[in-house]
Amino acid sequence: MSSMLSKLRETKAEDRIGPVETETGRSVLAGFLDSGVKFVSSRPRIEDLYYRALHDLTGCVVPSPAGGPMLIEGAEFTGAWLESTGTISAEILSRFCPEAARRTFELFADFQREDGLIPYKLIDSGPAFRQVQMVTPLARSVWNHYLLRGDKKFLEKMYRAISRNDLWLEKYRNTRNTGCVEAFCTFDTGSDASPRFWHVPDAPYLADPARCDPDSPLLPFLAPDMTANVYCQRKYLGLMARELDLPDAPGWEEKARRSFESLMRCCYDGRDHYFYDRDRHGRFVRVQSDNLIRVLACEAGDDAMFEDALRRYLLNTRKYFCRYPITTVAMDEPGFSQSIEYNSWAGQVSFLTQIRLPHAFEYHHRYVELTWILHPIITALSRFRKFPGSMSAWLGHEGYGANYSPAMLCVLDYLERMSGIFPVPGGDLWFTALIPRGIDHGEVVAEETGYSRAVDGALFELINEEGGSSVYRDGELLYRFPGGVRLVTDRSGALRGLTGMTVRRITGTVDWLGRAVPFAVSGNERLEYTGPGFVRAGNPGVVPPNYGDPDTLAL
Repeated sequence: MSSMLSKLRETKAEDRIGPVETETGRSVLAGFLDSGVKFVSSRPRIEDLYYRALHDLTGCVVPSPAGGPMLIEGAEFTGAWLESTGTISAEILSRFCPEAARRTFELFADFQREDGLIPYKLIDSGPAFRQVQMVTPLARSVWNHYLLRGDKKFLEKMYRAISRNDLWLEKYRNTRNTGCVEAFCTFDTGSDASPRFWHVPDAPYLADPARCDPDSPLLPFLAPDMTANVYCQRKYLGLMARELDLPDAPGWEEKARRSFESLMRCCYDGRDHYFYDRDRHGRFVRVQSDNLIRVLACEAGDDAMFEDALRRYLLNTRKYFCRYPITTVAMDEPGFSQSIEYNSWAGQVSFLTQIRLPHAFEYHHRYVELTWILHPIITALSRFRKFPGSMSAWLGHEGYGANYSPAMLCVLDYLERMSGIFPVPGGDLWFTALIPRGIDHGEVVAEETGYSRAVDGALFELINEEGGSSVYRDGELLYRFPGGVRLVTDRSGALRGLTGMTVRRITGTVDWLGRAVPFAVSGNERLEYTGPGFVRAGNPGVVPPNYGDPDTLAL
């Protein structure tokens, strides 16, 4: 037995997490222990970070205004925000503490207003409705939770709430009759201090989310991220309707199509290949902000558009691909700021952006390029002493705030995607054979890692070592395979395929049930296991980082 496997089996997660002071926190801890998740490493620093994140996360789940647990944002944000806590954060939490995640989702339906508006945040005193503040599509997060947990009563409850909220947005946030969703203020998109919203009020007119300031020379904006949000929600509402055997599924598809057409017609600039707001005069607000990754994370655009965005912007060292990617405003924007001393979406690397962006990359099968973001962020996180809201794009230093739950969830999410066992909504398991070795100052983050997760009553273990990787099920060896790939199985552990996870072409065998199945896989290439062997299921190639030239060719 390898030393890493021994360490994984001997580690008691509850001892590493330490004492939890609150009853709600202890219930969260129990949910996490039920998941069977553990992480170990050959180096203590990254391992200590992991369990500190878990410990502190239990403190970010508190009694809700309606009873039961509620995830909160943390730091100075003492409630749950729809743009983050109630969507992407709860979606990640579903893989670790499903009950707390489910209740956090449901609270936004429980406190929905009679006219259909979902609160933008929930705090101790109850719901708040001053603005809408929408980024990650609630319907997508709810659907992914449902696929992992299978609760139709939950799905129907959330479907009804999101459908009613869609009607509210259509009634009050389409005043220019373009089909786009309109931003009435900075806070509608949570883009505090961003140059995208210079000379625009932070809050809606008279604190009414249905009213736009009539004296503003610029508002309302046709907002691409808000429009893409509704486009994506309508796609998933259609999936929900079909799952619930409701008759209106075709209506959602048509509404989604119209939203996408409005987005492309009004907010996409073909000259810059970028999504911008349009002001009340019909002009593009030409500030290159994280609007782009928000739109792409809402599944707007095809594979070719995403590849173009990688080449021109997301992997461009003049734009977003900083040393610790990615920035919230393009680095060559005049309004870009390196300050990390306050809550700002003007340039610093936000942990909310970090947990939102993986979906965009994986939706378009850009797994290798995503690792170029995961790795430096994990490297920087390994040095952190607190869990801030942001970090320096240049130096990887901790930014404003502490005890921020998206930073804690980023630790859990990134390590699971890179070196762990990831339960994919829909039925697959990903066993990823990458090691976060570290990229800064010659310091080593890890040479070996171990990870475990319980799935449908079986305990799986993944060991990543220099000589290759091994998967165990209920203590028995199931697979051996080389590093640099992702093994894809069903939830029972039956082989489904392989994905190339590095720019190198990896060759070798998957040793399984007494067989040695040969393969050769390139970066981002997906192989499907057919029984006799592997066949190619897709290969988009790899887009390398570039230095300002958008015409850099793919590898």
